[in-house]
Amino acid sequence: MRKHVRAFAAVAGTLLAATATACSHQADRGSAAASPSVAGTYAAEDAATSTPATVSTKSVKLGKILVDGKGMSLYLFQADKNGKPTCNGSCAKAWPPLTVTGKPTAAGGAQSKLLSTAKRSDGSTQVTYKGHPLYRFAGDTKAGQTNGQGLNNFGAKWYVLGTNGKQITTKSTTKPTSAPPSGGGY
Repeated sequence: MRKHVRAFAAVAGTLLAATATACSHQADRGSAAASPSVAGTYAAEDAATSTPATVSTKSVKLGKILVDGKGMSLYLFQADKNGKPTCNGSCAKAWPPLTVTGKPTAAGGAQSKLLSTAKRSDGSTQVTYKGHPLYRFAGDTKAGQTNGQGLNNFGAKWYVLGTNGKQITTKSTTKPTSAPPSGGGY
């Protein structure tokens, strides 16, 4: 039990610091829309100066997976149905959606014909791959980490995707440094 409380406190502290950083950057930039950065990986400036999102690939122990333009692993949320994103609020803080202004691009082994977008409840546009809205994980702090693999958070499981757009359900061999908020009690 103590392990879970410490892990929850670590992620909560990280998210609080990231939100404070984003808010201070937003204040510095006037009223520019900025999403909270996640553990320093995604700066508020990135959101304010939105450029087309790039979906690429990276070979990790789980296989060849989809990653964003910074090499951060991309996940699908099994609760999302018919290409509609359902991870919002505190869920989106732990699992930031890959959003885009314009059209997403494919690189590496990612297939551009499988890329599309979906509108989020906040009006932003989220990148999808073979109909799956794409998310990053706050617990991944380095490119290629898959700490969110197989986690059951916010009512469903999270999995990385292969280049074919299918979920990879193999368990991750990396050990998470902290667990995300679960959206439900421990």
